[in-house]
Amino acid sequence: MDDYHVIVIGGGPAGLTAGIYTSRAHLKTLLLESMIPSGQAYMAERIENYPGFPDGISGRELIERFTQQASRFGLDIQQFTPVDKVEVIKDTRTVIAGDKKFSASALIIATGAKWNQLGIPGEEEFSGKGISYCATCDGAFFKDQAVAVVGGGDTALEDALYLSRIAEKVYIIHRRDQLRAQKILQRKALEEPNIEFVWDTVVNEIKGEDAVKTLLLENVKKAKQRELAVGGVFIAVGQKPNSDFVRGLVELDDKNYIITDQNCATTVAGIFAAGDIRQKDLRQISTAVGDGALAAAAAERFIEGTL
Repeated sequence: MDDYHVIVIGGGPAGLTAGIYTSRAHLKTLLLESMIPSGQAYMAERIENYPGFPDGISGRELIERFTQQASRFGLDIQQFTPVDKVEVIKDTRTVIAGDKKFSASALIIATGAKWNQLGIPGEEEFSGKGISYCATCDGAFFKDQAVAVVGGGDTALEDALYLSRIAEKVYIIHRRDQLRAQKILQRKALEEPNIEFVWDTVVNEIKGEDAVKTLLLENVKKAKQRELAVGGVFIAVGQKPNSDFVRGLVELDDKNYIITDQNCATTVAGIFAAGDIRQKDLRQISTAVGDGALAAAAAERFIEGTL
């Protein structure tokens, strides 16, 4: 079994930042990633709200730069190594990945969350080409266009209200005739002049050529279909945090996000969480990077016995 000072699980912005900080602090650090270093940011065609890139940068290039920087400081990155389980015995935290075992004094979980998808034709094809799962990330690309938001919860209405300040028209497509969102959000959305609700309706297909052009809608009560012309569609039907492998070990909230304190420390000593996996209000690359730095600094202090 290989021993490290720190093991980071997850190779998105939070995990790579944590690896940069711990490796630069001369802590022997291993980063385990189930695929290649990526995270949700990797899929973004253009990122314009991350500081330092006034002309924007593709998600792929940004993550590649993170990875190069982390490797330069000596971070040991093992790709295609999905983690099955974490065990804590006395002062050792053991990570089990298939037939491999790794141990460390401190562990940083940065496995992120994945957006729930609609699972319809065109969704995969036009991802990043008019389809987005994050209004605050991509809304600016749709200035003065007609866009659609799919969903009826808090996130959907928050996205729609945000987009109403950018887009010419915002359609909220919801499969029922009632919303799950907070009443205050419902009232604001209903009062917004350029937001239109499309009730009792589902999206059956997303169509286009090089980018999204129309949505094939179906009214579930009338069993009637029609097409809606939009330049973009924001899918807001929830997220699922990648926390199953630590269920029963660290404390999770009612949505299965990891609960942490201001140091990104979980309820188990020596285990920290950073990025989208953590319970918090804003999930952006910039906040993931901040979490990664916080978690790394806290892990270093934990190892030194000063936390």
